[in-house]
Amino acid sequence: MKTIGWSCSVLALALFGCAVTEDDGTVSQESGVNGKKLFEQETFGGNGRTCQTCHDKAGSVSPADAQQLFAHHPNAPLFRSIDSDDGVGNSYSKLLADATIRVTIPLPANWSLADDPAARSVTFRRAIPTTLNVPSLDDIFMADGRNDSLESQALGAVNSHYQPGRQPSSAELAAIADHQQTNKFFSSNQLKHYANGGDEPTLPAGKSAAEKRGRKWFVRSAAGVCSHCHAGPMLNETSEFLQAPFPAGTRFFTAFVSEFNKAGAPVRTFIVDHGDGTSENVVSPDPGRALITGNPLDQNFFRIPTLWGSAKTGPWFHDNSAKTLADLAQHYSDYFVIVLGVGLTAQEQSDIVAYLKLLD
Repeated sequence: MKTIGWSCSVLALALFGCAVTEDDGTVSQESGVNGKKLFEQETFGGNGRTCQTCHDKAGSVSPADAQQLFAHHPNAPLFRSIDSDDGVGNSYSKLLADATIRVTIPLPANWSLADDPAARSVTFRRAIPTTLNVPSLDDIFMADGRNDSLESQALGAVNSHYQPGRQPSSAELAAIADHQQTNKFFSSNQLKHYANGGDEPTLPAGKSAAEKRGRKWFVRSAAGVCSHCHAGPMLNETSEFLQAPFPAGTRFFTAFVSEFNKAGAPVRTFIVDHGDGTSENVVSPDPGRALITGNPLDQNFFRIPTLWGSAKTGPWFHDNSAKTLADLAQHYSDYFVIVLGVGLTAQEQSDIVAYLKLLD
Protein backbone atom coordinates (compact mmCIF):
# COMPACT_ATOMS: atom_id res chain seq x y z
CA MET A 1 0.00 0.00 0.00
CA LYS A 2 1.42 3.39 -0.96
CA THR A 3 1.37 6.10 1.69
CA ILE A 4 1.22 9.86 2.07
CA GLY A 5 1.96 12.15 5.01
CA TRP A 6 -0.10 12.41 8.20
CA SER A 7 -1.01 15.13 10.66
CA CYS A 8 -3.16 14.58 13.77
CA SER A 9 -5.95 16.87 14.96
CA VAL A 10 -8.92 16.74 17.34
CA LEU A 11 -11.40 16.42 14.46
CA ALA A 12 -9.21 13.82 12.79
CA LEU A 13 -9.06 11.76 15.96
CA ALA A 14 -12.84 11.87 16.17
CA LEU A 15 -13.16 10.61 12.61
CA PHE A 16 -10.29 8.24 11.98
CA GLY A 17 -7.66 8.67 14.68
CA CYS A 18 -5.69 10.81 12.24
CA ALA A 19 -6.26 12.91 9.15
CA VAL A 20 -4.23 13.69 6.08
CA THR A 21 -2.74 17.17 5.77
CA GLU A 22 -3.20 19.28 2.67
CA ASP A 23 0.23 18.44 1.36
CA ASP A 24 0.75 19.95 -2.09
CA GLY A 25 3.38 17.41 -3.06
CA THR A 26 5.88 20.23 -3.63
CA VAL A 27 9.05 18.16 -3.48
CA SER A 28 9.53 14.42 -3.83
CA GLN A 29 11.19 13.04 -0.72
CA GLU A 30 13.10 10.52 -2.83
CA SER A 31 14.29 12.69 -5.72
CA GLY A 32 14.11 16.26 -4.40
CA VAL A 33 12.31 17.24 -7.62
CA ASN A 34 9.16 19.38 -7.58
CA GLY A 35 6.44 16.95 -8.67
CA LYS A 36 3.58 19.45 -8.41
CA LYS A 37 5.32 21.86 -10.74
CA LEU A 38 6.14 19.06 -13.17
CA PHE A 39 2.53 17.86 -13.16
CA GLU A 40 1.04 21.29 -13.71
CA GLN A 41 3.62 23.09 -15.85
CA GLU A 42 6.22 20.83 -17.48
CA THR A 43 5.78 20.26 -21.24
CA PHE A 44 9.07 18.39 -21.80
CA GLY A 45 9.71 20.65 -24.78
CA GLY A 46 6.65 19.35 -26.56
CA ASN A 47 3.35 20.63 -27.88
CA GLY A 48 2.37 22.62 -24.79
CA ARG A 49 0.61 19.84 -22.91
CA THR A 50 1.24 19.02 -19.28
CA CYS A 51 -0.14 16.25 -17.08
CA GLN A 52 -2.80 18.66 -15.86
CA THR A 53 -3.99 19.31 -19.42
CA CYS A 54 -5.78 15.97 -19.37
CA HIS A 55 -5.99 15.30 -15.62
CA ASP A 56 -7.70 18.28 -14.04
CA LYS A 57 -10.82 18.51 -11.86
CA ALA A 58 -11.97 14.88 -11.39
CA GLY A 59 -8.69 13.64 -12.81
CA SER A 60 -9.83 13.46 -16.41
CA VAL A 61 -11.69 15.40 -19.12
CA SER A 62 -15.43 15.21 -19.80
CA PRO A 63 -17.18 16.24 -23.02
CA ALA A 64 -18.56 19.29 -21.19
CA ASP A 65 -15.01 20.25 -20.14
CA ALA A 66 -13.71 19.87 -23.69
CA GLN A 67 -16.61 21.81 -25.22
CA GLN A 68 -16.32 24.68 -22.76
CA LEU A 69 -12.56 24.93 -23.29
CA PHE A 70 -12.87 24.79 -27.07
CA ALA A 71 -15.49 27.53 -27.08
CA HIS A 72 -13.15 29.93 -25.32
CA HIS A 73 -9.69 28.60 -26.20
CA PRO A 74 -9.77 26.51 -29.40
CA ASN A 75 -5.96 26.51 -29.50
CA ALA A 76 -5.56 25.24 -25.94
CA PRO A 77 -3.02 22.40 -25.52
CA LEU A 78 -5.81 19.82 -25.24
CA PHE A 79 -6.54 20.39 -28.93
CA ARG A 80 -3.47 19.08 -30.66
CA SER A 81 -3.50 17.31 -34.01
CA ILE A 82 -2.35 13.96 -32.63
CA ASP A 83 -5.71 13.61 -30.84
CA SER A 84 -7.91 15.09 -33.57
CA ASP A 85 -10.35 12.96 -35.54
CA ASP A 86 -7.85 12.19 -38.30
CA GLY A 87 -4.59 12.67 -36.40
CA VAL A 88 -3.58 15.70 -38.44
CA GLY A 89 -5.83 18.38 -36.95
CA ASN A 90 -8.68 18.83 -39.40
CA SER A 91 -11.44 18.39 -36.82
CA TYR A 92 -12.03 17.52 -33.17
CA SER A 93 -15.59 16.22 -33.21
CA LYS A 94 -14.82 13.01 -31.29
CA LEU A 95 -12.80 14.78 -28.64
CA LEU A 96 -15.59 17.31 -28.20
CA ALA A 97 -18.47 14.83 -28.25
CA ASP A 98 -16.89 11.95 -26.33
CA ALA A 99 -13.71 13.35 -24.72
CA THR A 100 -11.74 10.48 -26.23
CA ILE A 101 -8.17 10.66 -27.48
CA ARG A 102 -6.16 8.59 -29.95
CA VAL A 103 -4.30 5.67 -28.38
CA THR A 104 -1.91 3.56 -30.44
CA ILE A 105 -1.21 0.00 -29.29
CA PRO A 106 1.46 -2.31 -30.79
CA LEU A 107 0.07 -5.54 -32.22
CA PRO A 108 1.31 -8.80 -30.68
CA ALA A 109 3.83 -10.57 -32.91
CA ASN A 110 1.32 -13.13 -34.16
CA TRP A 111 -1.55 -10.65 -34.67
CA SER A 112 -2.31 -8.75 -37.85
CA LEU A 113 -5.09 -6.61 -39.29
CA ALA A 114 -7.15 -8.09 -42.09
CA ASP A 115 -7.52 -4.69 -43.78
CA ASP A 116 -3.87 -3.67 -43.28
CA PRO A 117 -1.64 -6.76 -43.05
CA ALA A 118 1.60 -4.77 -42.89
CA ALA A 119 0.51 -2.72 -39.86
CA ARG A 120 2.33 -3.38 -36.58
CA SER A 121 0.11 -1.19 -34.45
CA VAL A 122 -3.50 -0.13 -34.24
CA THR A 123 -5.08 3.14 -33.10
CA PHE A 124 -8.28 3.45 -31.07
CA ARG A 125 -10.15 6.31 -29.45
CA ARG A 126 -10.23 5.83 -25.69
CA ALA A 127 -11.21 7.80 -22.63
CA ILE A 128 -8.61 9.64 -20.60
CA PRO A 129 -8.26 7.52 -17.43
CA THR A 130 -8.99 9.35 -14.20
CA THR A 131 -6.25 9.95 -11.66
CA LEU A 132 -8.79 10.12 -8.83
CA ASN A 133 -7.97 7.42 -6.21
CA VAL A 134 -6.06 5.30 -8.74
CA PRO A 135 -2.41 6.37 -8.13
CA SER A 136 -2.36 5.38 -4.45
CA LEU A 137 -4.90 2.59 -4.47
CA ASP A 138 -4.26 0.56 -7.60
CA ASP A 139 -1.30 -1.20 -9.16
CA ILE A 140 -2.77 -1.60 -12.65
CA PHE A 141 -2.80 1.44 -14.90
CA MET A 142 -4.68 2.19 -18.11
CA ALA A 143 -7.86 0.46 -19.23
CA ASP A 144 -5.95 -2.42 -20.79
CA GLY A 145 -3.40 -2.69 -17.98
CA ARG A 146 -0.42 -1.96 -20.21
CA ASN A 147 1.39 -0.02 -17.48
CA ASP A 148 2.38 -1.50 -14.14
CA SER A 149 3.67 1.65 -12.44
CA LEU A 150 2.89 5.34 -12.27
CA GLU A 151 6.31 6.06 -13.71
CA SER A 152 5.73 3.91 -16.81
CA GLN A 153 2.26 5.43 -17.20
CA ALA A 154 3.67 8.95 -17.08
CA LEU A 155 6.44 8.10 -19.54
CA GLY A 156 3.92 6.55 -21.92
CA ALA A 157 1.68 9.60 -21.73
CA VAL A 158 4.55 11.98 -22.45
CA ASN A 159 5.68 10.04 -25.50
CA SER A 160 2.19 9.36 -26.82
CA HIS A 161 0.58 12.77 -26.34
CA TYR A 162 3.19 15.49 -25.67
CA GLN A 163 5.34 15.17 -28.83
CA PRO A 164 8.25 15.79 -26.44
CA GLY A 165 11.50 17.51 -27.27
CA ARG A 166 13.22 15.69 -24.44
CA GLN A 167 12.66 12.61 -22.33
CA PRO A 168 11.68 12.82 -18.64
CA SER A 169 14.40 11.76 -16.25
CA SER A 170 13.80 8.93 -13.78
CA ALA A 171 13.81 11.52 -10.99
CA GLU A 172 11.12 13.56 -12.75
CA LEU A 173 8.95 10.50 -13.31
CA ALA A 174 9.31 9.56 -9.64
CA ALA A 175 8.35 13.08 -8.58
CA ILE A 176 5.25 13.06 -10.80
CA ALA A 177 4.29 9.70 -9.30
CA ASP A 178 4.77 11.04 -5.78
CA HIS A 179 2.64 14.09 -6.51
CA GLN A 180 -0.20 11.93 -7.80
CA GLN A 181 -0.40 10.28 -4.39
CA THR A 182 -1.05 13.51 -2.49
CA ASN A 183 -4.38 14.66 -1.09
CA LYS A 184 -6.01 16.20 -4.16
CA PHE A 185 -6.01 12.80 -5.86
CA PHE A 186 -8.48 11.21 -3.41
CA SER A 187 -12.25 11.44 -3.56
CA SER A 188 -12.76 11.21 0.22
CA ASN A 189 -11.09 11.17 3.62
CA GLN A 190 -12.10 7.52 3.93
CA LEU A 191 -9.90 6.60 0.98
CA LYS A 192 -7.04 8.84 2.12
CA HIS A 193 -7.18 6.99 5.42
CA TYR A 194 -7.14 3.61 3.71
CA ALA A 195 -4.17 4.60 1.53
CA ASN A 196 -2.24 5.29 4.74
CA GLY A 197 -2.84 1.81 6.13
CA GLY A 198 -6.17 2.51 7.81
CA ASP A 199 -9.31 0.44 7.79
CA GLU A 200 -10.77 -0.74 4.51
CA PRO A 201 -13.55 1.48 3.16
CA THR A 202 -17.00 0.08 3.87
CA LEU A 203 -20.20 0.35 1.89
CA PRO A 204 -22.49 3.13 3.17
CA ALA A 205 -25.82 2.01 4.61
CA GLY A 206 -27.91 4.44 2.60
CA LYS A 207 -30.65 6.66 3.98
CA SER A 208 -33.40 6.84 1.40
CA ALA A 209 -35.48 3.86 0.33
CA ALA A 210 -33.86 3.98 -3.10
CA GLU A 211 -30.34 3.99 -1.64
CA LYS A 212 -31.14 1.06 0.63
CA ARG A 213 -32.58 -0.91 -2.26
CA GLY A 214 -29.59 0.01 -4.39
CA ARG A 215 -27.17 -1.20 -1.74
CA LYS A 216 -28.37 -4.78 -2.15
CA TRP A 217 -26.88 -4.82 -5.64
CA PHE A 218 -23.42 -4.03 -4.23
CA VAL A 219 -23.23 -6.19 -1.11
CA ARG A 220 -20.84 -9.09 -1.60
CA SER A 221 -23.24 -12.00 -1.94
CA ALA A 222 -24.77 -14.23 -4.58
CA ALA A 223 -27.63 -11.75 -4.87
CA GLY A 224 -25.37 -8.69 -5.04
CA VAL A 225 -24.92 -8.86 -8.79
CA CYS A 226 -22.87 -5.64 -9.11
CA SER A 227 -20.40 -7.00 -6.56
CA HIS A 228 -19.67 -10.02 -8.74
CA CYS A 229 -17.25 -7.75 -10.63
CA HIS A 230 -16.91 -4.92 -8.11
CA ALA A 231 -15.73 -6.61 -4.93
CA GLY A 232 -12.71 -6.15 -2.68
CA PRO A 233 -11.81 -3.04 -0.69
CA MET A 234 -11.69 -0.88 -3.81
CA LEU A 235 -14.72 -2.49 -5.48
CA ASN A 236 -12.53 -3.26 -8.49
CA GLU A 237 -12.14 -7.04 -8.54
CA THR A 238 -14.28 -10.11 -9.02
CA SER A 239 -15.83 -11.96 -6.10
CA GLU A 240 -16.16 -15.66 -5.34
CA PHE A 241 -19.71 -15.51 -6.70
CA LEU A 242 -18.63 -14.96 -10.30
CA GLN A 243 -18.70 -18.25 -12.15
CA ALA A 244 -15.55 -20.09 -13.25
CA PRO A 245 -13.06 -19.70 -14.85
CA PHE A 246 -12.68 -16.32 -13.13
CA PRO A 247 -11.28 -16.65 -9.61
CA ALA A 248 -12.01 -14.07 -6.93
CA GLY A 249 -9.66 -11.13 -7.32
CA THR A 250 -9.63 -11.12 -11.12
CA ARG A 251 -9.00 -7.58 -12.37
CA PHE A 252 -9.93 -7.83 -16.06
CA PHE A 253 -13.36 -8.70 -17.38
CA THR A 254 -15.82 -7.74 -20.10
CA ALA A 255 -18.93 -5.68 -19.49
CA PHE A 256 -19.75 -6.00 -23.19
CA VAL A 257 -18.63 -2.45 -23.95
CA SER A 258 -16.78 -3.44 -27.11
CA GLU A 259 -19.42 -6.06 -27.89
CA PHE A 260 -22.25 -3.50 -27.84
CA ASN A 261 -20.04 -0.76 -29.33
CA LYS A 262 -22.45 2.02 -28.38
CA ALA A 263 -19.72 4.53 -29.20
CA GLY A 264 -19.99 3.49 -32.85
CA ALA A 265 -16.25 2.88 -33.30
CA PRO A 266 -15.05 1.19 -36.50
CA VAL A 267 -15.12 -2.61 -36.15
CA ARG A 268 -11.98 -4.33 -37.40
CA THR A 269 -10.90 -7.92 -37.95
CA PHE A 270 -7.70 -9.07 -36.25
CA ILE A 271 -6.09 -12.29 -37.47
CA VAL A 272 -4.34 -14.36 -34.80
CA ASP A 273 -1.81 -16.85 -36.18
CA HIS A 274 -1.42 -19.82 -33.83
CA GLY A 275 1.84 -20.90 -35.43
CA ASP A 276 0.62 -24.39 -36.24
CA GLY A 277 -1.01 -23.65 -39.54
CA THR A 278 -4.23 -22.47 -37.94
CA SER A 279 -5.54 -19.02 -37.17
CA GLU A 280 -8.61 -17.34 -35.78
CA ASN A 281 -10.30 -13.99 -36.21
CA VAL A 282 -11.01 -11.49 -33.47
CA VAL A 283 -13.65 -9.03 -34.64
CA SER A 284 -13.92 -5.98 -32.40
CA PRO A 285 -13.82 -2.19 -32.30
CA ASP A 286 -11.26 -2.54 -29.50
CA PRO A 287 -10.03 -5.95 -28.18
CA GLY A 288 -8.58 -4.33 -25.06
CA ARG A 289 -6.48 -6.60 -22.85
CA ALA A 290 -5.98 -9.19 -25.61
CA LEU A 291 -3.59 -6.85 -27.41
CA ILE A 292 -1.42 -6.72 -24.30
CA THR A 293 -1.41 -10.44 -23.50
CA GLY A 294 -1.72 -11.71 -27.07
CA ASN A 295 -4.37 -14.16 -25.85
CA PRO A 296 -7.59 -14.10 -27.91
CA LEU A 297 -9.48 -15.31 -24.82
CA ASP A 298 -8.85 -11.84 -23.35
CA GLN A 299 -10.64 -10.08 -26.21
CA ASN A 300 -12.77 -7.14 -25.11
CA PHE A 301 -11.57 -7.45 -21.50
CA PHE A 302 -10.66 -4.24 -19.70
CA ARG A 303 -9.53 -3.37 -16.20
CA ILE A 304 -12.34 -3.38 -13.67
CA PRO A 305 -12.34 0.18 -12.32
CA THR A 306 -12.98 1.19 -8.73
CA LEU A 307 -16.49 2.37 -7.92
CA TRP A 308 -15.28 4.67 -5.14
CA GLY A 309 -15.65 8.21 -6.38
CA SER A 310 -16.96 6.93 -9.71
CA ALA A 311 -19.99 9.22 -9.73
CA LYS A 312 -17.53 12.10 -10.09
CA THR A 313 -15.52 10.64 -12.96
CA GLY A 314 -17.96 10.30 -15.86
CA PRO A 315 -18.32 9.53 -18.67
CA TRP A 316 -17.73 5.85 -18.07
CA PHE A 317 -16.12 2.85 -19.81
CA HIS A 318 -12.96 2.80 -21.91
CA ASP A 319 -14.76 4.53 -24.80
CA ASN A 320 -16.77 7.02 -22.69
CA SER A 321 -19.95 5.54 -24.20
CA ALA A 322 -21.96 6.01 -20.99
CA LYS A 323 -22.34 9.77 -20.74
CA THR A 324 -24.57 9.78 -17.65
CA LEU A 325 -25.18 7.48 -14.70
CA ALA A 326 -28.54 6.69 -16.28
CA ASP A 327 -26.68 5.57 -19.42
CA LEU A 328 -24.43 3.45 -17.23
CA ALA A 329 -27.39 1.73 -15.58
CA GLN A 330 -29.06 1.15 -18.94
CA HIS A 331 -25.87 -0.41 -20.28
CA TYR A 332 -25.82 -2.91 -17.44
CA SER A 333 -29.47 -3.66 -17.98
CA ASP A 334 -28.64 -4.52 -21.59
CA TYR A 335 -25.66 -6.55 -20.37
CA PHE A 336 -27.76 -8.53 -17.89
CA VAL A 337 -30.21 -9.40 -20.66
CA ILE A 338 -27.34 -11.15 -22.44
CA VAL A 339 -25.66 -12.85 -19.47
CA LEU A 340 -28.63 -13.42 -17.14
CA GLY A 341 -31.57 -13.43 -19.50
CA VAL A 342 -33.29 -10.52 -17.78
CA GLY A 343 -32.61 -6.80 -17.63
CA LEU A 344 -33.09 -4.17 -14.94
CA THR A 345 -36.41 -2.47 -14.33
CA ALA A 346 -36.57 1.32 -14.37
CA GLN A 347 -36.81 1.26 -10.57
CA GLU A 348 -33.76 -0.98 -10.23
CA GLN A 349 -31.75 1.26 -12.52
CA SER A 350 -32.77 4.31 -10.50
CA ASP A 351 -31.85 2.57 -7.24
CA ILE A 352 -28.40 1.61 -8.54
CA VAL A 353 -27.74 5.18 -9.63
CA ALA A 354 -28.85 6.49 -6.23
CA TYR A 355 -26.40 4.18 -4.50
CA LEU A 356 -23.50 4.90 -6.84
CA LYS A 357 -23.78 8.54 -5.80
CA LEU A 358 -23.04 7.53 -2.20
CA LEU A 359 -19.73 5.86 -3.05
CA ASP A 360 -17.42 8.76 -2.31
